[in-house]
Amino acid sequence: MLENKVAYITGGTKGIGFGIAKILLENNVSVAFSGRKKDDVEKAEQDLKQYSENVIGIVSDVRNLENEHETVKNIIEKFGRLDFVIANAGLGIFKPVDQLSAEEWNDMIETNLTGVFYTLKASVEELKKTAGYYITISSLAGANFFENGTGYNASKFGVVGFTQAAMIDLRKYNIKSTVIMPGSVATNFNGNIPSEKDAWKIQPEDMGNLVLDILKMNPRVLPSKIEFRASQPG
Repeated sequence: MLENKVAYITGGTKGIGFGIAKILLENNVSVAFSGRKKDDVEKAEQDLKQYSENVIGIVSDVRNLENEHETVKNIIEKFGRLDFVIANAGLGIFKPVDQLSAEEWNDMIETNLTGVFYTLKASVEELKKTAGYYITISSLAGANFFENGTGYNASKFGVVGFTQAAMIDLRKYNIKSTVIMPGSVATNFNGNIPSEKDAWKIQPEDMGNLVLDILKMNPRVLPSKIEFRASQPG
């Protein structure tokens, strides 16, 4: 089912995005991924080539619609098609609302929320051609608010609403849309350095296997929203 398919993953240089790329490559999906920093993109591309040569890293900032259009153009030139888009790029800044700066607010909203729109906007015509799949990575913070989380909560609540509404708009083209809402994941997010203390958390490969399971489902099935958490608390 997945052979000869092509995926684009934003924020693919590490963490969840890298984990998804690894699993898809191991299952015969060609993968393009993006990141903001050239050095990070080049290193991740080399690391991912141990799983498959059918991978390309592209420098792109999801906050820039022109960047995303150019990225999709490069993917089509390289692989000839685009079947799966995983909008994963995101960041979190956690401060009390009275201490959160306008710049920090805008950076989260533009990356976490506007970015998922720009990625879809740039890729939707290609997804129409392949009756493709659009997946966003939100968070349990998209349903549960918490102290110091105003900007992050706002962006992730927005991703959930955006993806659910886009699902209704796009299914007439046989494009499927799913929003995944993970809990604690063992990544470098928010300055964390993954170690043995993170063994209880969802691992990046777990996220990759979830995406793989979604893509393998019978076409008549659409899991439009998935909450995904560690089975035991840390």
